[in-house]
Amino acid sequence: MLRQAGIQFEVLVSGVDETPLSNEMPEHYVRRLALEKARDVYHRRQQQHMARVPVLGADTAVILAGEILGKPIDRAEAEAMLAKLSGKTHEVLSAVALVYQDKELVALSRSLISFVALTREDIATYCDTGEPVDKAGAYGIQGKAATFIRHIEGSYSGVVGLPLYEVTQLLKQLESEL
Repeated sequence: MLRQAGIQFEVLVSGVDETPLSNEMPEHYVRRLALEKARDVYHRRQQQHMARVPVLGADTAVILAGEILGKPIDRAEAEAMLAKLSGKTHEVLSAVALVYQDKELVALSRSLISFVALTREDIATYCDTGEPVDKAGAYGIQGKAATFIRHIEGSYSGVVGLPLYEVTQLLKQLESEL
């Protein structure tokens, strides 16, 4: 998606623990993780004497009735998450953070997704694809789960996991502050 926006980048994975804090609100959770990921990679780059460049961190969470549905640990959990989402509207929060020098900028994308009612067979067939692995809420809108979505209100790229509008706004803000 960054390529699509004409942004040059390199991927470095952070080592941040994605476990929610006790009683942490979903919005705070995604903002915190995006910023911690960006800080982690920025500081590692500094320690390795790599060129100083802006570092972008991101995190996405699926929220149903206030509950954060993270990445499923196994097929049973993926099936349970998809059953919870079936026939309901849920929220997808995607936060992006930009860290460079003494600047730390964070933005949030909020979208509403309405799922059709899913049968057990729908869920099992989808889980057979392997797509639910490593996806918040056990689904990827950019894959076969697109057929489950009756309505989306908000940012498609935010639901995929990297809200491009917010990313470009942070980059413009950083440029104006330097």
